Amino acid sequence: MAVDVSKVNQISTEPGTLPDTMTAWVIRQEREGEPTDAFQLEEIEVPHPGAFEVVVRVMAAGVNFNNVWAALGKPVSVFRYHPDEDHHIGGSDASGIVWKCGEGVTRWKPGDEVVIHCNQASYEDIEVHGLDPLAAPSQQIWGYETSWGSFAQFTKVQAQQLIPKPKNLTWEEAASYGLTYFTAYRMLMDQCDIQPGDRVLVWGAAGGLGVFAIQLCKIAGAQAVGVVSSEAKGELVKRLGAVDYIDRNEFKGMMRKGGEDPDEEKARFKESRRFSKHVKELLGGEPDIVFEHVGMATFPTSVLTVKPFGKVVICGATSGYNLDFDVRYLWMRQKQIIGSHFANAYEANRANELIEQGLIRPVLWKTMGFEDVANAHQLMHENKHLGKIAILVGAEKEGEGKTEEGEGAIRAEVGA
Repeated sequence: MAVDVSKVNQISTEPGTLPDTMTAWVIRQEREGEPTDAFQLEEIEVPHPGAFEVVVRVMAAGVNFNNVWAALGKPVSVFRYHPDEDHHIGGSDASGIVWKCGEGVTRWKPGDEVVIHCNQASYEDIEVHGLDPLAAPSQQIWGYETSWGSFAQFTKVQAQQLIPKPKNLTWEEAASYGLTYFTAYRMLMDQCDIQPGDRVLVWGAAGGLGVFAIQLCKIAGAQAVGVVSSEAKGELVKRLGAVDYIDRNEFKGMMRKGGEDPDEEKARFKESRRFSKHVKELLGGEPDIVFEHVGMATFPTSVLTVKPFGKVVICGATSGYNLDFDVRYLWMRQKQIIGSHFANAYEANRANELIEQGLIRPVLWKTMGFEDVANAHQLMHENKHLGKIAILVGAEKEGEGKTEEGEGAIRAEVGA
């Protein structure tokens, strides 16, 4: 049945009352594959909030690679995470308006304007109440490991996922940063305890994580050098606060491909040493912290480059997750490898305050209409996107939602 998206920004009820159905982009297991095939528009029942849950009217949503995976059903099908539901509504970034609150919710009320962070965990898990929600066995990423994500008129979330929307941002700007920014914040501020004067090497410095890592280094009083793929992207990271940049194309031979023979590995290691020397020259010393998310291709160089007793913090592995490196440079120089995954609600709120103050700015490439959700993921799947994509849902056009003056998003073509 054809679904009309021309009125997706119109809602028949006032805050406090939910309509019966909503328009959503839905993935079903039997059509997993290319995003343009897997994502289809459907009219679906509006979810109702349970205890400590909230239903939010989505005004704008952010596109992330996790729902390319959801569409493909690879590396695993998302339906293994929520087997009791026959549908998946993706989307792990959103801005919107609280529409209905479940039992026990006291901090939020219908009409509140919010940003949503994507970490969920069960209120009953003891780790939530004394350790960290990221340690809870129930921990999940909303909109990927759960359904009811942001590519719909309404979404259902835990009340603890809500953050006040920065008034200096439009709806699309507010939907563009949560997943990547909050991840970078935890990596540097919590896991590495970054200090003024620290020296930091940031891989993929013009990418979704890197643009925030560079800005966080600047406001922390640390010096950062970013690795990028072009001069234009290098100039962007300098604008964001890096002391300098390195074009990775000048050091192609340092990239670990896997399966190198002894001669190839010897040549690769020589290039890594040349790279490390250049990093030291630009920073005035070896880096205290290496900000990692590339994985197999760069990790041996990261371990080599970071100073003795320094930290390599990693949150992903876009080039491959089987890491192979010379461990002697780890133990003999007493370096640390730190794993990090998204952020908890406290960190997300602290990070968001920096957005409100204009100290950190989102970097947004393009805003697309609700009708383009499948196409946006296809662009990302084919690596034809040039930065963060936001999707208008309840917002009629770009520029809506800003109610106070202040720094908004930087509009730029970005990428590692």
